[in-house]
Amino acid sequence: MAPQPTSAVAARVSTPSGLIVGIPEGSRLVFGRGPDADLTVSVGRGLSRRAGVISAVADGVWIANISRTHALYTEGEGYRIRLPRMEDSSEPSGGWFLHAGTTLVGSRAMLDEGQALSVMVAGQGAGWGIGADGGRLRPDSDATVLPLYLDPMTKLFLVALMWCRPWLLDPAATGPLPRTPEIARTALEVTGAYHELERFDTDQAYRDRLSARVAEHIKVLRRKITERGLIRADVRLSDEVVVRVLIEHGIITAADLGRLNDPAWCSRQEDLWWTVQEA
Repeated sequence: MAPQPTSAVAARVSTPSGLIVGIPEGSRLVFGRGPDADLTVSVGRGLSRRAGVISAVADGVWIANISRTHALYTEGEGYRIRLPRMEDSSEPSGGWFLHAGTTLVGSRAMLDEGQALSVMVAGQGAGWGIGADGGRLRPDSDATVLPLYLDPMTKLFLVALMWCRPWLLDPAATGPLPRTPEIARTALEVTGAYHELERFDTDQAYRDRLSARVAEHIKVLRRKITERGLIRADVRLSDEVVVRVLIEHGIITAADLGRLNDPAWCSRQEDLWWTVQEA
C-alpha cells in the first residue's frame, strides 16, 4: 500500500534528486529501479527493480531488503550494515530498525557515490541492526540484542498476534490457544474483512486454502524460533511453547493489541488477506 499524503507522517525519505516522500505511520513504501515500485530510484546502480521496503511503525521505521539477487545497505555515523537478501518469497530474513534520526539506504555504489536515499525519523537516535540471525543489535559497544523482530505490516505478524492474543489478554494462560482455522477466521474478523469472512464460513475450499496459508506462517514462526536458538534443541515446539516464547521474549506484546484499533493498520492487513487467494 503506497503512503497517503493526507495521513500523519511518521518518516520522510529524500532522494538524490531532492524529492521528499512522507510515510504515514502504519504504511510502507517499496523502492527500487522498476516502475512498479512506490518510489522509483533512477540513479540506483546495483539496485533491484524492487529493492527494499520501508515500513513506518509507532516507534520508528523498519527497513528491509526484498531482493533475492542484490545487496542493500544502511549507513550512518559509525556503521554500514548489509541487509540480508530475501531467502524466499515470504518474509525478509533481516533488516534495520531506526528508532530516531537519519540513515542512508542504497546499494554499495549508491552509498559510495553519494546517491543513496536518506530516511529520517523525527528526533535524535541510532538504529538497531537486525542481522540474518534476526537479532536486533545496537551499533555501539553495548551491543544489546533482541532475538527476533516481526514486521507489523506483514501477515506473519498478524498470525503471531492472533495466536498469542488469548494469553496476552489472560497472562495466567488458563485458556486454550486457537488452532489454524480459528486464527485464519479471527484474522479476517479483526481486520473487518467481513465479505471474506462470509466466504470463509460457506466455502470449504477457500477455508482450507486460507487455513493452509496460516499453517505456513506458523511453520515460519517455528523455524525462526529454532534458528534463533530461543529454545533448547531437545524441547518440542508445541503451540504452547511457541506462544510462550513469542510473549516472553517481547516479540509479541500486549501493546500490540492496540493495533487492532488502528484503522490504517487494519486496512493494510485487510488488503493482505483479501488477496490471499492470489498469493
